[in-house]
Amino acid sequence: MSEDSLREEVLTARRIVVKVGSSSLTTAAGGLDADRVDALVDALAKVRSRPDAPEVVLVSSGAIAAGLAPLGLDQRPKDLARQQAAASVGQGLLVARYTASFARYGIRVGQVLLTAEDASRRAHYRNAYRTLDQLLAMGAMPIVNENDTVATAEIKFGDNDRLAALVAHLVRADLLVLLSDVDGLYDGDPARPGTSRIDQVSGPHDLDGVEIGSAGKAGVGTGGMVTKVEAARIATGAGIPVVLTAASQAADALAGRRTGTLFLRTGSRTSDRMLWLAHASSPRGALHLDAGAVTAVVSGGASLLPAGVTKVDGEFTAGDPVDLLAENGHIVARGLVNFDARELPRLLGRSTRDLAQEFGAAYEREVVHRDDLVVLRG
Repeated sequence: MSEDSLREEVLTARRIVVKVGSSSLTTAAGGLDADRVDALVDALAKVRSRPDAPEVVLVSSGAIAAGLAPLGLDQRPKDLARQQAAASVGQGLLVARYTASFARYGIRVGQVLLTAEDASRRAHYRNAYRTLDQLLAMGAMPIVNENDTVATAEIKFGDNDRLAALVAHLVRADLLVLLSDVDGLYDGDPARPGTSRIDQVSGPHDLDGVEIGSAGKAGVGTGGMVTKVEAARIATGAGIPVVLTAASQAADALAGRRTGTLFLRTGSRTSDRMLWLAHASSPRGALHLDAGAVTAVVSGGASLLPAGVTKVDGEFTAGDPVDLLAENGHIVARGLVNFDARELPRLLGRSTRDLAQEFGAAYEREVVHRDDLVVLRG
């Protein structure tokens, strides 16, 4: 393959996040596949041995899957308690296996366990960045996983696909590589005759008519192609290109060869604050907006005022994230609310001037300030 045919987005990346799924590391019955782990480590070590070696962060699933066989489980349990128990056993096995495999190249590893809460709380987010950045500076290989032993609803974070996109933004990566058991995004089910792999995605329009829901799925993991495409959307929207390919083709992908599907960046790097709000925060309630407020918030870049709110759902306190809904119930934005849920009903539909006159100057403010608001897809 000529140099002209190599992917420039890969060759120029100075910091890369690589995510691998459970099904690429384990046997169908559960338990780590040492040969698969070693093959991945071989590919990552080769990247680090280049004269112009980029820094690499590995986001690895596999803790729950690795804990199945040792605990005598023949399939991934459905109840949370046994998932957490499997993760507790499996995480140690997973990191021990990586430690031994990377040791063949004299590379030390550092474990970083995160939850969705760590991604949504700015102080935790900054601490995670400092740890990862220091590990890279000291020549270690950071291995990131979701902390499934304590996660609750977050245990279905997206098989680490969304976490990988957030980590890529967190560490200011130049490239995200998603490794799966499918060698890219297909225009339908890869097992069905007549389907073909999509070489490049330059924007959402390239996915029109693509049956993403059936375009490949993981085995013992929880993620499928839907979560990978969503992760690619998050990353590319934040200015980070994405390569999606099979774990068996990791070496080729990291060498810039045209394997898998390349998702081109669609936006520029956004602020940590806006990324947290859009993709890592968990809304505690919802505010229903009238048509005028929707237009002002979505198209006009305005703050949300009490006059534009028609209804309040949920129990939340000032500072919590809430979804902003159009009259048809579609989510149009998310923001940090300035009032408790119990305060808002008496403010709805009223001007801030009237509220200040009746309740005091503290009520002459926005329900959600523009600086604490991000517009989402409708």
